[in-house]
Amino acid sequence: MFSRIARPTICIATRSLTTSSQNNAKVAVLGASGGIGQPLSLLLKNSPLVGELSLFDIAHTPGVAADLSHIETRARVTGYMGPDQLNDALKGCDVVVIPAGVPRKPGMTRDDLFNTNATIVATLADACARNCPEAMICIIANPVSTPVPVMWFEIVMKKYGVYNPNRVFGVTTLDIVRANAFVAELKGLDPARVNVPVIGGHAGKTIIPLISQATPKVEFPADQLSALTARIQDAGTEVVKAKAGAGSATLSMAYAGARFTFSILDAMNGKEGVVECAYVRSEETECKYFSTPLLLGKQGIEKNLGLGKLSAFEEKLVAEAIGELKGSIKKGEDFVANMK
Repeated sequence: MFSRIARPTICIATRSLTTSSQNNAKVAVLGASGGIGQPLSLLLKNSPLVGELSLFDIAHTPGVAADLSHIETRARVTGYMGPDQLNDALKGCDVVVIPAGVPRKPGMTRDDLFNTNATIVATLADACARNCPEAMICIIANPVSTPVPVMWFEIVMKKYGVYNPNRVFGVTTLDIVRANAFVAELKGLDPARVNVPVIGGHAGKTIIPLISQATPKVEFPADQLSALTARIQDAGTEVVKAKAGAGSATLSMAYAGARFTFSILDAMNGKEGVVECAYVRSEETECKYFSTPLLLGKQGIEKNLGLGKLSAFEEKLVAEAIGELKGSIKKGEDFVANMK
């Protein structure tokens, strides 16, 4: 299905050499001082697609901005800190990338994490609606696997009369990046030339790699396919264990966030055939929000490419994921109702 559409170039090094006729985009990073935000900001600073980089966080942002401003690339960097400066950070932005949120800490339940980060996203959604209503919104903040981030932007922007579902994305690119790397490793391929669509959500069994639709075409015995799928679904835990409690997937997430942002900027600049998977408002399944491959254009989502032809194994994965995704959506709806 996807062979007819060019895969966007994803190598950061290659993208740093890209030229564009409209390479003056203003990009904001909300949560720029964190473990994802700092390397993400570094990658964005290195791109000629970015003319101005606006960094916001609740602490340390002036130092991050000063550090990045010494790098010999064209993007002008400004740092904003604290709630009083959030509006200024967002004014005139073309793209907003949101890795803001807190990591799960010892003694913190998943519900604690959910409530804290969802509240943060709600505050940022309100600020975006007021200051850059036409910006592309790329949400990395957890919990992406629930619809709360996308849902809050929908609700808040509708309140201001500026909601456009084609411009709000839950970034699930890390799952695609991992799938590409793991498949390439098993098959001895160049990972930069492998493309595995990943649909569904962004947690556990809701992550559904479509190995049958991979390019180049690859095949695995049933037991190896099952193990590969499980590894992709549980890759975040793999990193947490390897870091021995000292952190989670920050560098790979920063890369994935940068890749998605560059694809958005390429599409806004008129590049054709840019396809990325993302968690968006959707009618492709019975879930209100679902990640599928999207054809991107100047105005955001140009076309939802849907699930494509699934193998029997993948059909089973989708069926198993639907129930969990519906539960997440219900949890998000309850949270939104309680916050009104």
